[in-house]
Amino acid sequence: GLGIEVGMEEGFVKVVSPIEDTPAFRAGLKPGDFIIKIDDTSVKGMTLNDAVKRMRGKPKTTIRLTILRKGEPKPFEVTLTRDIIRVQSVKSKLIEPGYGWVRVAQFQEHTGENLVKHVEGLYKNGPLKGLILDLRNDPGGLLNGAVGISSAFLPRGVVVVSTDGRTEDAKRKFIAAPEDYLRGNREDYLKNLPAAVKTVPMVVLVNGGSASASEIVAGALQDHKRATVLGTPTFGKGSVQTILPLGNNTAIKLTTARYYTPSGRSIQAKGITPDVLIEDPTSPPTGRLRESDLEKHLLNDQEREAQSEKSQRTSAKPSTDAEEKPPAPLEFASEKDFQFQQALKFLKGMPLTTAQSTPPAPTKN
Repeated sequence: GLGIEVGMEEGFVKVVSPIEDTPAFRAGLKPGDFIIKIDDTSVKGMTLNDAVKRMRGKPKTTIRLTILRKGEPKPFEVTLTRDIIRVQSVKSKLIEPGYGWVRVAQFQEHTGENLVKHVEGLYKNGPLKGLILDLRNDPGGLLNGAVGISSAFLPRGVVVVSTDGRTEDAKRKFIAAPEDYLRGNREDYLKNLPAAVKTVPMVVLVNGGSASASEIVAGALQDHKRATVLGTPTFGKGSVQTILPLGNNTAIKLTTARYYTPSGRSIQAKGITPDVLIEDPTSPPTGRLRESDLEKHLLNDQEREAQSEKSQRTSAKPSTDAEEKPPAPLEFASEKDFQFQQALKFLKGMPLTTAQSTPPAPTKN
């Protein structure tokens, strides 16, 4: 595959999030990019499934995508080589003595265990004064993974997320406890975490590519005032799907409930609003696709009468005169990563380069 989460808007395929260290990420695709042609075929009129099937293929085969990006005068082409997608779900580094960075790229089966190993590695260098949890461009994944990551930083027994739907079995609370983040007879991986992890000042980095499970984590840490959320509003994927078997190797997937943060906020269509808004200068300000931009999206039940936001994009028809312009991807946690640098400044109590005049102080428990 190519390694992108995509949606559909006004007949075109729109990038929700490129997955890190995949062909799409290395080619420089960004959240909010429109894919208007696959090889020489226009995607206008295709279903999302048809477009995805065309983009998939055998490893080592190439594909040309024509991209329309907000702020660029013309569409441009990128050539990608398909590959087997293997996602390293957790990365970390010691930024400087006393300050650590942990990135969760996707919530997989063993993401919780991997996070513990990375955090333990950071603490081997000495106690931390601040920690950045980076959930940008994280499209989500397993719910129990989100509960486990949240539980690593929250007091035991507090609510992480709840679901609510029309039936009683859709109403449930998930708490920071092994029974809600472990599967099977696995050993509790959080018991090896340094105790200081529960109180170290934290910033959670999010953007419009942060969806589903990553929004659950950001919302839980924000509601419990365990961390300050910094970045741009998240995607808004707060619905629960249930697969019902129909027999004869067929099934139907139904939306059966919504996710709610511990304080009762619905994530659906609205997402998580950061405590400190820091724009990403490398991304078009209006080009990101969010759940509320998708046609016939599930409404946030707390704002049913609100008009869903319409993403702004150029009114001109996409030109078929595309030029070759492979954009360079941003290296997270680098000197050029503006949002990351502001997060580090925030933990140090330094002034931020942002329109917000008086950001709150780092949270300390």
